[in-house]
Amino acid sequence: MILINRLKEVFKEKKVTNRQIATYLKKSEPTISKWVNNRRQPSLDDLYKIAEYLQIDIRSLLYPSNWGHMEKHKK
Repeated sequence: MILINRLKEVFKEKKVTNRQIATYLKKSEPTISKWVNNRRQPSLDDLYKIAEYLQIDIRSLLYPSNWGHMEKHKK
C-alpha cells in the first residue's frame, strides 16, 4: 500500500483524535479511520479543513512525492 497522507503521524503530534476531526468535519469516525490508515483519501477540501483546524500548512498532511527522482530516469 502506498502511503499518501500523514494524518496518523500529524494527529499524534497534535494530540488530536479521529473523533475530534470527525466531529469538526461532520464525518463518521470510520471514514476518518480509513483516511488515517491510507485505505481511502480525503478530498482536497477536507485536507484543507483539517489543516485549518490544526493550524498547519496543508502540505504537512502529505508525504512528499519523488517525482524529481523519476524525472532523472526519463532522460
